[in-house]
Amino acid sequence: MRFVKGHGTQNDFVILPDRDGGLDLHAPLIAELCDRRAGIGGGDGVLRVVPVKLSPEAVQIAERAREAGAPTTAEWFMDYRNADGSMAEMCGNGLRVFARYLVDAGLAEPGEFDVVTRAGVRRVRLDREGDVTVDMGMPKVLGESKAGIGLKEYDGLVIDMGNPHLACVTGEPVTQLDLSAPPAFDPAVFPQGVNVELLNAVGERRVVMRVYERGSGETPSCGTGAVAAAVAAARLGGDPLGTWAVEVPGGLLSVTLTENTSLLTGPAVLVASGDIPAAHLL
Repeated sequence: MRFVKGHGTQNDFVILPDRDGGLDLHAPLIAELCDRRAGIGGGDGVLRVVPVKLSPEAVQIAERAREAGAPTTAEWFMDYRNADGSMAEMCGNGLRVFARYLVDAGLAEPGEFDVVTRAGVRRVRLDREGDVTVDMGMPKVLGESKAGIGLKEYDGLVIDMGNPHLACVTGEPVTQLDLSAPPAFDPAVFPQGVNVELLNAVGERRVVMRVYERGSGETPSCGTGAVAAAVAAARLGGDPLGTWAVEVPGGLLSVTLTENTSLLTGPAVLVASGDIPAAHLL
């Protein structure tokens, strides 16, 4: 099995090219590949690169886009799995890395093109070098809920980015919070689990964020979480549109909120490639 390793603001991924659509990804294998001691350097998740036409799931997603009046010529499906092997709808950092891989591997031309994800069809823009921008779609604010960390509760916004988020603005420095254990949340609000963001507003349109991702634990960055954090901070500041700088432990992301969508911009770096021995796949 061929692999490539990449990251976006240190949110790292194992990329598995599957041009024939024949790769059998089961949860124990994914968990083993992402293991930071027994795996191939570890990862916060796995990105399988498969042609849309060879994935019945992706074909259905593309068909729904056409029925909704948004036809697409997307050729590639981002089959994203969390580090524990569970499926995920969307990953903003992962999509930037996925797009970078497509261009570097000669599977897509630089510029703009579509990628199919479980959250729908997403537009990406990139050059051969530099940052990658992803159209993340329109954030949906669904209400409010609470996250529990230790003995304290934090109020947050319930935000749908194609995957579920609970973005909590707090005056307590997020760098001092203990995210070694999963935050508590209301399972009635989040029956499939949730990504929890804790954030400080530290300046004009600038936030500091930490995140605990379902299925992966605390990660140095989360692209969909960065957009959710910007939405929460923007609502707090009463200025829902504009560009926000989001500082995460792994670096800096830029989020632009418009009347119709949200844009996520940041680095995407491929760092290594190789082959996984067949014996490791048993």
